[in-house]
Amino acid sequence: MKNSVSDADNTNDSMPSYNTNVVNFAPLGDDSPHNLVEAKGVCSVIIVSYKTGEVLMDCIHSVLRQSKLHQLILVDNGNTKQAVQQLNEIADKNPKFEIITGHGNVGFSKGCNLGVRRARGEYILLLNPDSILQTDTLIPALEVFKTHPDTSLLTVRIENLDGTEQRGARRNLMTPWTCCVEQFRLDRLAPNHPHFKRLNLNETSPLSDITPVQCISGAFMLMPKKIFIELGGMDEDYFLHVEDIDFCLRIEKISGSILYFPQVSVTHRKGSSDSFPGIVEWHKARSFCKYFKKHFTEQYPAWALKALSLAIYLRLAIILPKITFLWFGNKLLGR
Repeated sequence: MKNSVSDADNTNDSMPSYNTNVVNFAPLGDDSPHNLVEAKGVCSVIIVSYKTGEVLMDCIHSVLRQSKLHQLILVDNGNTKQAVQQLNEIADKNPKFEIITGHGNVGFSKGCNLGVRRARGEYILLLNPDSILQTDTLIPALEVFKTHPDTSLLTVRIENLDGTEQRGARRNLMTPWTCCVEQFRLDRLAPNHPHFKRLNLNETSPLSDITPVQCISGAFMLMPKKIFIELGGMDEDYFLHVEDIDFCLRIEKISGSILYFPQVSVTHRKGSSDSFPGIVEWHKARSFCKYFKKHFTEQYPAWALKALSLAIYLRLAIILPKITFLWFGNKLLGR
């Protein structure tokens, strides 16, 4: 990992400094790293981090313990000086650890694309920075691609800290209608009717076998690198949230297969970033509106999509004061 790509234009004296074993990735539009020699049968893990906190180090250590790891690429969208110092120390001891920095906070989708452009493994894993892998998670997960060679995308059982299955880990594809069913719990009107299916499936019967699903969480997305490239990567118009749903829908459009592999589990500590949650909710609302406009203008009348967008932003306006009050309160209390 001692190789580096300089980016003099992005130098900023106020930013935390990294050691020379860090990649300062330069032109965002340069696709040439796709031509890197591919290492067969192994995985490049991409983590996009922005003010993640101490759990980031636990995540990195859990990845570096993996037997099938070819490289770990951290895309630094912005971390504290203390975190940068810790990352430097880890990178000095681990030649598989590569850091991309100097580009600022470009969002999750663009961060993923930056990381994949440096990936040299046959497979890539997009992993949230607050996820903890079990020992040798990658070995059985990668084996699924051999036993199910048509698999485009795979996830594992994603758990909360208490061991319960996390909401959104496996779900039906989101449409304007399923969004309304989930938001207003319309499934209670006709629980067994196919048009009133819940969006999230964590409250259904737990699965014990490999099962096809329509949509998975961006916390753990494992796939052949060629699939990611074929789809053109993540849609960079999504700054934060919904990019995983959009990616799954695009896989469905090419008749790809998404599998849920419950025999392996990953712990996901949601909400570990120190970002102001109001900004996060704003990006989420914007991403939902973009997703519906991008994929459903032919199936739904314009007035229905506009009404849904209005409802999404109205919900944001309602919850924002409470979110702001709680966040500032916790800051004052030093939490």
